[in-house]
Amino acid sequence: MLWNLQKARPLWITNLQEDETEEMEDPQSPGQLLNPALAHSVSVASCGNIFSCGAEDGKIRIFRVMGVKCEQELGFKGHTLGVSHVCFLPESYLLLTGGNDGKIMLWDVSSEVEKKQKSPIKHTHKKKTKRAAYTKQGGNTHASAAGEDEDGKILPKLSIEHGEKVNWLLSTKIKGYQNILVADQTNCISVYPLKEF
Repeated sequence: MLWNLQKARPLWITNLQEDETEEMEDPQSPGQLLNPALAHSVSVASCGNIFSCGAEDGKIRIFRVMGVKCEQELGFKGHTLGVSHVCFLPESYLLLTGGNDGKIMLWDVSSEVEKKQKSPIKHTHKKKTKRAAYTKQGGNTHASAAGEDEDGKILPKLSIEHGEKVNWLLSTKIKGYQNILVADQTNCISVYPLKEF
Protein backbone atom coordinates (compact mmCIF):
# COMPACT_ATOMS: atom_id res chain seq x y z
CA MET A 1 0.00 0.00 0.00
CA LEU A 2 1.10 3.54 -0.76
CA TRP A 3 -0.31 5.78 1.95
CA ASN A 4 -1.26 9.43 2.08
CA LEU A 5 -0.26 10.13 5.68
CA GLN A 6 -2.00 13.51 5.77
CA LYS A 7 -5.37 11.89 5.07
CA ALA A 8 -4.55 8.52 6.68
CA ARG A 9 -5.77 6.52 3.69
CA PRO A 10 -4.09 4.39 1.04
CA LEU A 11 -3.53 5.90 -2.41
CA TRP A 12 -2.48 2.67 -4.10
CA ILE A 13 -2.89 -1.03 -3.23
CA THR A 14 -1.54 -4.15 -4.89
CA ASN A 15 -2.20 -7.77 -4.06
CA LEU A 16 0.86 -9.93 -4.69
CA GLN A 17 -1.33 -13.02 -4.77
CA GLU A 18 -3.08 -11.64 -7.85
CA ASP A 19 0.19 -10.94 -9.66
CA GLU A 20 -0.57 -12.15 -13.16
CA THR A 21 2.98 -11.54 -14.41
CA GLU A 22 4.40 -14.37 -12.33
CA GLU A 23 5.92 -17.16 -14.37
CA MET A 24 6.61 -20.48 -12.79
CA GLU A 25 9.91 -22.10 -13.79
CA ASP A 26 8.74 -25.57 -12.82
CA PRO A 27 5.14 -26.47 -13.51
CA GLN A 28 3.16 -27.34 -10.43
CA SER A 29 2.46 -31.02 -10.09
CA PRO A 30 -0.86 -32.24 -8.68
CA GLY A 31 -0.83 -32.19 -4.91
CA GLN A 32 2.11 -29.76 -4.73
CA LEU A 33 1.52 -26.69 -2.59
CA LEU A 34 3.09 -23.31 -3.26
CA ASN A 35 3.67 -20.59 -0.72
CA PRO A 36 1.40 -17.61 -1.35
CA ALA A 37 2.98 -14.28 -2.25
CA LEU A 38 2.85 -12.69 1.20
CA ALA A 39 5.09 -9.62 1.61
CA HIS A 40 7.82 -10.15 4.23
CA SER A 41 10.03 -7.11 3.77
CA VAL A 42 10.18 -3.79 1.89
CA SER A 43 13.21 -1.56 1.25
CA VAL A 44 13.32 1.88 -0.40
CA ALA A 45 16.30 2.85 -2.58
CA SER A 46 18.17 6.11 -1.88
CA CYS A 47 16.43 7.84 -4.81
CA GLY A 48 13.15 7.58 -2.86
CA ASN A 49 10.89 6.38 -5.68
CA ILE A 50 12.11 2.80 -6.15
CA PHE A 51 11.33 0.10 -3.62
CA SER A 52 11.72 -3.65 -3.41
CA CYS A 53 9.52 -6.27 -1.84
CA GLY A 54 10.59 -9.73 -0.70
CA ALA A 55 7.78 -12.29 -0.54
CA GLU A 56 7.02 -15.76 0.76
CA ASP A 57 6.90 -17.16 -2.79
CA GLY A 58 10.68 -16.60 -3.14
CA LYS A 59 10.22 -13.69 -5.57
CA ILE A 60 11.76 -10.26 -5.37
CA ARG A 61 9.69 -7.46 -6.87
CA ILE A 62 10.89 -3.98 -7.75
CA PHE A 63 8.35 -1.14 -7.90
CA ARG A 64 8.52 2.50 -8.99
CA VAL A 65 6.40 5.20 -7.31
CA MET A 66 4.79 7.32 -10.04
CA GLY A 67 2.85 10.12 -8.33
CA VAL A 68 -0.06 8.49 -6.51
CA LYS A 69 0.45 4.98 -7.89
CA CYS A 70 3.17 2.38 -8.19
CA GLU A 71 4.19 0.26 -11.15
CA GLN A 72 6.01 -3.05 -10.93
CA GLU A 73 9.29 -2.67 -12.82
CA LEU A 74 10.70 -6.12 -12.29
CA GLY A 75 9.93 -9.45 -10.65
CA PHE A 76 12.26 -12.40 -10.42
CA LYS A 77 12.69 -15.62 -8.47
CA GLY A 78 15.45 -14.96 -5.98
CA HIS A 79 15.25 -17.75 -3.41
CA THR A 80 13.97 -21.32 -3.27
CA LEU A 81 11.98 -20.47 -0.13
CA GLY A 82 10.53 -17.19 1.12
CA VAL A 83 12.51 -13.95 0.91
CA SER A 84 12.66 -12.90 4.54
CA HIS A 85 14.49 -9.59 4.14
CA VAL A 86 15.43 -7.09 1.40
CA CYS A 87 17.79 -4.14 1.79
CA PHE A 88 19.09 -1.63 -0.78
CA LEU A 89 22.73 -0.62 -0.31
CA PRO A 90 23.15 3.14 0.22
CA GLU A 91 23.42 5.31 -2.91
CA SER A 92 22.95 2.40 -5.33
CA TYR A 93 20.55 -0.06 -6.88
CA LEU A 94 22.43 -2.99 -5.34
CA LEU A 95 19.91 -5.05 -3.40
CA LEU A 96 20.73 -7.50 -0.60
CA THR A 97 18.26 -10.30 0.00
CA GLY A 98 18.11 -12.95 2.69
CA GLY A 99 15.93 -16.01 2.54
CA ASN A 100 14.37 -18.80 4.50
CA ASP A 101 16.60 -21.05 2.34
CA GLY A 102 19.65 -19.81 4.30
CA LYS A 103 21.07 -17.82 1.39
CA ILE A 104 22.14 -14.20 1.19
CA MET A 105 22.31 -12.69 -2.28
CA LEU A 106 23.37 -9.39 -3.79
CA TRP A 107 21.55 -8.26 -6.94
CA ASP A 108 22.29 -5.36 -9.27
CA VAL A 109 18.92 -4.10 -10.53
CA SER A 110 20.29 -0.80 -11.87
CA SER A 111 20.08 -1.76 -15.56
CA GLU A 112 16.36 -2.52 -15.27
CA VAL A 113 15.53 0.47 -13.06
CA GLU A 114 17.57 3.03 -15.01
CA LYS A 115 15.95 2.06 -18.34
CA LYS A 116 13.00 4.30 -17.51
CA GLN A 117 14.65 6.93 -15.34
CA LYS A 118 17.71 9.10 -15.19
CA SER A 119 19.17 8.08 -11.89
CA PRO A 120 19.06 10.72 -9.15
CA ILE A 121 21.56 8.60 -7.24
CA LYS A 122 24.98 10.07 -6.71
CA HIS A 123 27.35 7.76 -8.56
CA THR A 124 30.56 7.13 -6.71
CA HIS A 125 33.55 5.72 -8.54
CA LYS A 126 32.97 2.13 -9.51
CA LYS A 127 35.80 -0.33 -9.38
CA LYS A 128 35.95 -2.61 -12.37
CA THR A 129 37.78 -5.41 -10.69
CA LYS A 130 37.42 -9.12 -11.04
CA ARG A 131 35.39 -10.42 -8.10
CA ALA A 132 36.89 -13.34 -6.32
CA ALA A 133 34.99 -15.94 -4.37
CA TYR A 134 35.83 -16.23 -0.72
CA THR A 135 34.84 -18.49 2.14
CA LYS A 136 33.85 -17.43 5.63
CA GLN A 137 33.35 -19.74 8.57
CA GLY A 138 29.68 -20.69 8.69
CA GLY A 139 29.00 -19.63 5.12
CA ASN A 140 30.21 -20.23 1.59
CA THR A 141 30.36 -17.34 -0.82
CA HIS A 142 30.33 -17.25 -4.59
CA ALA A 143 30.68 -14.07 -6.63
CA SER A 144 29.62 -13.50 -10.20
CA ALA A 145 30.46 -10.60 -12.50
CA ALA A 146 27.37 -11.13 -14.68
CA GLY A 147 24.06 -9.45 -13.87
CA GLU A 148 21.95 -11.33 -16.44
CA ASP A 149 22.24 -14.63 -18.26
CA GLU A 150 21.72 -15.09 -22.00
CA ASP A 151 17.94 -15.35 -21.49
CA GLY A 152 17.79 -11.98 -19.71
CA LYS A 153 17.24 -13.67 -16.35
CA ILE A 154 18.74 -11.64 -13.51
CA LEU A 155 21.59 -13.40 -11.73
CA PRO A 156 22.99 -12.57 -8.30
CA LYS A 157 26.29 -10.67 -8.15
CA LEU A 158 27.07 -12.46 -4.91
CA SER A 159 25.66 -15.55 -3.22
CA ILE A 160 26.46 -16.57 0.35
CA GLU A 161 25.40 -19.94 1.76
CA HIS A 162 24.71 -18.77 5.31
CA GLY A 163 23.11 -22.07 6.30
CA GLU A 164 20.49 -20.68 8.70
CA LYS A 165 17.19 -18.99 7.89
CA VAL A 166 17.95 -15.28 7.53
CA ASN A 167 15.69 -13.13 9.71
CA TRP A 168 17.30 -9.74 9.11
CA LEU A 169 20.25 -8.23 7.27
CA LEU A 170 21.91 -4.85 6.87
CA SER A 171 24.77 -3.39 4.87
CA THR A 172 27.02 -1.16 6.95
CA LYS A 173 30.57 0.14 7.12
CA ILE A 174 32.76 -1.20 9.89
CA LYS A 175 36.26 0.29 10.18
CA GLY A 176 35.90 1.78 6.70
CA TYR A 177 34.88 -1.47 4.95
CA GLN A 178 31.42 -2.42 3.70
CA ASN A 179 29.97 -5.47 5.49
CA ILE A 180 26.73 -7.43 5.70
CA LEU A 181 25.32 -8.00 9.19
CA VAL A 182 23.02 -11.03 9.39
CA ALA A 183 20.67 -12.07 12.16
CA ASP A 184 19.30 -15.61 12.02
CA GLN A 185 17.63 -17.98 14.47
CA THR A 186 20.76 -18.25 16.63
CA ASN A 187 21.78 -15.71 19.26
CA CYS A 188 24.74 -14.46 17.15
CA ILE A 189 25.10 -11.78 14.47
CA SER A 190 27.18 -12.92 11.48
CA VAL A 191 29.39 -10.48 9.56
CA TYR A 192 30.35 -10.98 5.89
CA PRO A 193 32.72 -8.55 4.12
CA LEU A 194 31.68 -6.81 0.90
CA LYS A 195 35.16 -5.66 -0.08
CA GLU A 196 34.62 -5.88 -3.82
CA PHE A 197 31.47 -3.69 -3.93
